[in-house]
Amino acid sequence: MLCAQVLDLQRFFAERIDSHYKATSSARLLSAIKRFFQYLYREKLRINDPTALLSSPKLPQRLPKDLSEKQVEALLNAPNVDIPLQLRDKTMLEVLYATGLRVSELVGLIISDISLRQGVLRVIGKGNKERLVPLGEEALYWIEQYIEHGRPWLVNGQALDAFFPSNRCQKMTRQTFWYRIKHYAILANIDSERLSPHVLRHAFATHLLNHGADLRVVQMLLGHSNLSTTQIYTHVATERLKQLHQRHHPRA
Repeated sequence: MLCAQVLDLQRFFAERIDSHYKATSSARLLSAIKRFFQYLYREKLRINDPTALLSSPKLPQRLPKDLSEKQVEALLNAPNVDIPLQLRDKTMLEVLYATGLRVSELVGLIISDISLRQGVLRVIGKGNKERLVPLGEEALYWIEQYIEHGRPWLVNGQALDAFFPSNRCQKMTRQTFWYRIKHYAILANIDSERLSPHVLRHAFATHLLNHGADLRVVQMLLGHSNLSTTQIYTHVATERLKQLHQRHHPRA
């Protein structure tokens, strides 16, 4: 390995392709090998880095897991809103589905990010980019209920900027919220295999497209820099595409 040249590595990875190794496995291995040769070159143990011109294997584009509108409704109705902690969770689920926020954006919300009068959220997304996202009547209603009946119980008089604190009156982590989603999915009889931390973000985008939303509008709401990132949801929104085909194709 220490004496390997570019052709040696190319043959090695070609053999992996012929042996039907997964592209993801080869990509991880190449990444480790790159780091190894970068170290050797940096420490002057080699005069060159044979991996500098090697490209990672092209990985298949994975479609986001999706939930039907009926499944989302069951998930949103799973928390017991008479319990302050679960009223918080209900509100978080409603806000996620209404806005398509990333989980990190949701748990990072502070009090000043919410404008009840205007019905919008101020979100700081990837790359520290700011966007305004409309909430909708249902999410607004549950935010108001949470402010009145849930949050005061959680903060217990303490000064805290986090809008959705943990039960220990601290900023909630992504992992904690993911655990809460899985708990409610079980209550809603939803297969855990259909879940991801961004399951409601995916549902938000897919259901908007199913109901005729413009792709560029969805892009802005999701905070995607590139339209190509949003276009993956068009592959999931088959219901809407079928309706468009039946309505507009002369032989449908």
